[in-house]
Amino acid sequence: MNELQMGLLALGGVAVLGVFGYNKWQERRHRQVVERVFQQPGEDVLLGKKPEAPKPEAPARESGPVWREPGLAEAGRAVPEEAAPAQRLAPQAGPPEPFLEPVLPGDAPAESGLPADREAATVAAEERENLDLPLPASLLSARVDAIAVLELVEHVPAPQVLASQREALSRLKKPLHWVGFNDSQGAWEMIGPETPTAYRRLRVGLQLADRQGPVSGGDFALFSAAMQHLADELMAVVNMPSGQQALDQAQQLDRFCAGVDMQIGINLISRGTPFAGTKIRALAESAGMALTPDGSYVRCDDEGRPLFSLQNFETTGFAAETLKHLSTHGLVFLLDVPRVPKGLHVYSQMVELAKRFAEALNGVLVDDNRQPLAEPQLLHIRQEYVVKPQVAMEAQGIPAGGALALRLFN
Repeated sequence: MNELQMGLLALGGVAVLGVFGYNKWQERRHRQVVERVFQQPGEDVLLGKKPEAPKPEAPARESGPVWREPGLAEAGRAVPEEAAPAQRLAPQAGPPEPFLEPVLPGDAPAESGLPADREAATVAAEERENLDLPLPASLLSARVDAIAVLELVEHVPAPQVLASQREALSRLKKPLHWVGFNDSQGAWEMIGPETPTAYRRLRVGLQLADRQGPVSGGDFALFSAAMQHLADELMAVVNMPSGQQALDQAQQLDRFCAGVDMQIGINLISRGTPFAGTKIRALAESAGMALTPDGSYVRCDDEGRPLFSLQNFETTGFAAETLKHLSTHGLVFLLDVPRVPKGLHVYSQMVELAKRFAEALNGVLVDDNRQPLAEPQLLHIRQEYVVKPQVAMEAQGIPAGGALALRLFN
């Protein structure tokens, strides 16, 4: 064996020892992190309390059909033609919340005038109350999000957290929502690049569906890998949902949303003489509607939330500088059912306003087939395409016009 071969053999041995040593160092480091985050003698590691005997599971509720009818205007979400009445979201297997939230050990109590045992008990109770504070559904919900649970050893500023995997996560086709527990406020809150707070408890939700359809397997794999890398970088422990369970839930959620995704359009057609733009503007403004940049008039509630809109039946949108010279043979009153709370009341408002426009402009209310809309037809639309979808959404914990509905039907 010559000197070159001996040298190569020696280098190979050094490389093997180096890899073995690095793996041991990584294993020790992660073991220390887990012990620092979870180790609480005498308590359940995940739930933060002594184990209890398992309780018998309550029988699953029977799922009934959710009504689905074709909308009068093209809905924002395509509904498969072969779909029977859409199925309800089936109960999740196991506990209602699929992800158990780890409990962090408390910090050392500060000096106070209380006896040591009472002081420790008081601090422990306050800390446990904060750690067990439920995550508001308006921020993240296991119904509509795949949630990654991250518990950090130290507090990390929000900008550093968001910058870690920004490039990888920018390739996601579904919205991502970041939530952190503000220790000083004792509450969960949305976090963004400008948030100055540092967090030790994070929840990151990948939205499972929207009007473009359910989340893909590729997007979920990218999300899962990014959360693992984030945990490694921040010295955190991460708990990820099951990929297959998340994808199945996304498909189920999308089917449900397709069954209630209704947009109601009531058309106002001229009897011969075109509608003048100046008169349209006067009627819209007197009804409290405001012109928006997208070329439509919108009626909002007292809190500024859109209720329904008025659009040109023809392709030209409304614009302040052109309304003086505009004329059209038709208008459309449009109600986006899943995005509006109290749809029955809002629908009634829209119909009454459409009737006033028809009288003032000498027009007639018609459906998409240009058939006149009499009172029986208007009542049928209200019951089948407004009331029933919103009742189904309420039954699934996704009330129309609520935070979850606005995310899903966007």
